[in-house]
Amino acid sequence: MTELGFHFSAPQWLWALLAIPPVLLWRRLSAPRRRGGDEIRYADPHLLPFLTGETARREERPWGALLLWSLAWALLTLAQAGPRWDQQRIAAFSPDADLVILLDLSLSMNVTDTPPSRLERAKQEIADLVGARHGIPVGLVAFASLPHVVAPITEDGESLQRRLPALDTSLVRLTGSRPALALRRGAELLAAQPEGDVRHLLLITDGDFPTGEDLDEEVAALAERGVRLHILGVGTTRGGRVPAGGRPLSTPDGRPVISHLEERRLKGLAAAGRGIYRTADFRDTDTGAIVKRILAEASVRADQERRATVWNERYHWFVLPASLLLLRLFHGRWRGNP
Repeated sequence: MTELGFHFSAPQWLWALLAIPPVLLWRRLSAPRRRGGDEIRYADPHLLPFLTGETARREERPWGALLLWSLAWALLTLAQAGPRWDQQRIAAFSPDADLVILLDLSLSMNVTDTPPSRLERAKQEIADLVGARHGIPVGLVAFASLPHVVAPITEDGESLQRRLPALDTSLVRLTGSRPALALRRGAELLAAQPEGDVRHLLLITDGDFPTGEDLDEEVAALAERGVRLHILGVGTTRGGRVPAGGRPLSTPDGRPVISHLEERRLKGLAAAGRGIYRTADFRDTDTGAIVKRILAEASVRADQERRATVWNERYHWFVLPASLLLLRLFHGRWRGNP
C-alpha cells in the first residue's frame, strides 16, 4: 500500500454511486407521464405550461434539484470511501521490554485435567498473550530435559503463532523436565537485546518437575541481573493420570502416575523471581495480568529505525462542497421551492 498514490481506504462504499443512474432514469421516464394528464387532449406538450399557468423554468426546476441531490450523494459517498493521496513517515513507538516464553513439553503436560489438555491450554494462552502484547517483542523456548529455541525474540507475532500447532510432547527425545536449563537459555536470548530494556521470562508449566538447588540458584541469579520471572500454572491441584504412548503411564509396580499442579511451588518461584503467578483458565485475565505487569515496568521509546507509514485522510475535500450543496437544497425547501 505504501507504493500507491491516490487510493480509497474503504472502496466498498463506491458501490453506493450506482444508486444515482437508476434514480435519474426513473425521473426521466416518469416526467412525461406526470405532465401528460387530461390536458394533453387540449394542447400540444410544448404549450401545456401556458395552459396550466406554469413556466418552463418552473417545470425544469425539479430536474435541477435532483441533479444537486445526486451530486451531494456522490460527494458524500466519495468522502465515506476514505480518499487518500499523500503520506508521511513517522517513528514507531514500542515499549522497552522483552519477553521470552518458556513452554514445558514434558509428558505431564498431556494430562487432561484442564481440557483438552494442559499443553493445548498452554498453547492457547501463548496465542492470547501474543495477540495482546502491545508491541512487546516475544521469543519462545520449548523444553523438557533440554531447551530448544522455537522462535527468537521478534515483533512478528503472527510468525510465532504459526509455530504453535506443531509443538507436542513427542518432539522431545529425552523425557523429564529441567526448567533451570530453560531459564538459562531464555536469559541468553534476553542478553542479546538492546541495553536498558526491561527483561522478562514467562514459565508456562504444571510445576511437576524435580526440586533442586540449581533451579533456586538460577532464579536468584536472574533476579540479581534484573530479569523478572513470571509463571503461568497449567492444570489443577486435583490432577490426573499421565498418558504416554496412547495409554496411562504407570510405575514399575503398576501404580498409575498422577500429576498435580504444584501451585505452591510455582508461587514461591515467581516471588523469588520478582514476578507474578497466575493459574491458566478460559478467560484472558491471566495473560492480561502478566502483560499489564510488563508494561507497567516499561517505558515507551521511539524506534527511529522502524518507521510507520501514515496516510493523510482527505475526505474533508468532499464533505465541504457536499455541505454547501445540502445547505442550498434545504434553504430552497424552507423558502417553499422544490
